[in-house]
Order: sequence, then structure tokens, then C-alpha cells
Amino acid sequence: MDAYSDTPDDPLPRAGRLAWWGTAWLRGDIGPDDLLDAVTGSDVAHLVVGAPAGAAGLVPLLADARDRGATAVGAAFPAAGDPIGVRGPAPFTAAAVEAGEAALLLGAEEALVPTVVGRAVEWVRHPAARRPPPDLGEADRALRSAVLDAANGLADLDVAAWSPEIADELHDLRHGTGLVAPPGVPDACRALAGRAIHLQDVIALALESEGGALSLGEIERRRALLAPLERAVRAALTAACSPDGWPPAIASPR
Repeated sequence: MDAYSDTPDDPLPRAGRLAWWGTAWLRGDIGPDDLLDAVTGSDVAHLVVGAPAGAAGLVPLLADARDRGATAVGAAFPAAGDPIGVRGPAPFTAAAVEAGEAALLLGAEEALVPTVVGRAVEWVRHPAARRPPPDLGEADRALRSAVLDAANGLADLDVAAWSPEIADELHDLRHGTGLVAPPGVPDACRALAGRAIHLQDVIALALESEGGALSLGEIERRRALLAPLERAVRAALTAACSPDGWPPAIASPR
């Protein structure tokens, strides 16, 4: 059994898994089976649309990208009006925003956008402009600040009266979803990604619980309070899953 063949499905989004495990493979820290097991999870297959001849799978595609200068895989989690982590061209940005995620082959000026087709995933290739590296420290600080602002704002709306678990989860800044990461992923990145995913679940719970609101105005205020937190979560995931922004001082040795 390979070292990571028993890795359970990871709550990390597909682009984040490809970023972490694809980078580890490009750096020689894991084997191809480890990469495929971690990225594919319970999906039947992952295929690359528009790949060069003989490179329709993830491993051949990454090998081809390495030959063209790729040194790592980064991730981006953009949304409409906030294309964080991507810098065009326009067709790629539009596809990444629609999917809500993308994996960038850093150094090859190319990106992959996932589309779920039944139980399979198709990664569509796009030319991608070079982006400024995400700032891990800034993303961490912004997430902590957004959590506090959301918690205080929801407290003013007396969220605890109708959903005490939401208030409790927001106030516990140490809580995070446990994630499996390959060698080379800094502990700070794994922790930040875990907190971001946990907060995604908290946001979803808060929006699902809108029946507890007293008025339409209160519902709109709650959504407005959560919008900055949702953006901070996407920025945190982008930074945590982007080796181009990992400070060398905290990066794990190869």
C-alpha cells in the first residue's frame, strides 16, 4: 500500500488538493500514485481537457508542464466581483469564477479549471497570466479580523438566541478542520486552510438558519456581515494553497 493510499476524502477543494499534492510531486516528495489517490478521492477519474497528445491524465499533464517550466501548483478561489488569485486573460478568469476555483501551473503560465461531470472531474486547460504571489501572513491576519468583526456583528443581531452553535464556532479562533497534507506543506498553511474550511461550514450554517431571523432586513444585515468573512475565507484558502506565496522561513524542507 502506498504511503497515502488510505488518505480519506479531503474537505479541501479540488484545486487546493491539486496544488498541495501536485507541488509535492513536482518537487519529488511523493510518487504519482500518492498524487492521484489524494487528488481523485472518491471521484471515478480526473481527466484533462485540451491536453497535449499523451497527457490527458494529471500526472502526464504535470510532467509536460514541468518540461515547460512549471515548478509548483498554486490555487485560487475567486468569486463574481472578486477574482482573487487570478489575473486573466478574461476567458480563464470567467471560467475560474464560474467554477469557484482553479489550479495554476506556476512557471508554465497555464491553469486548470475543474468541472464535475457525473462522478468524474474534467480539468480544462487555460492560458493564465502570471499573478502576484498571495501573502500568507496578510491572509491569516485578515481572516482573524473578519472572524471577530462577524462575531461582534452577529452578536448585535442576537444570533446566539436562535443559533448558539454559530456564535460559539465563530468565537473559537483555534478551531479548524483537520487536513492531510503531503511533505513540504508548511504547518502554518495546513492550519490556515483548516480554519478557512471550518469557517466555510459556519457561514453555510448561518445562511441555512435564516428562518430564525425576525425580518427581511435582519436577513440582509446578516448576509452583509458574513460577506467580508466569506471573502477572507477564500483569500486564506488561496494563500494556504499557493507555494508562490509561502515564506521560505516556514517552508518545510524537501
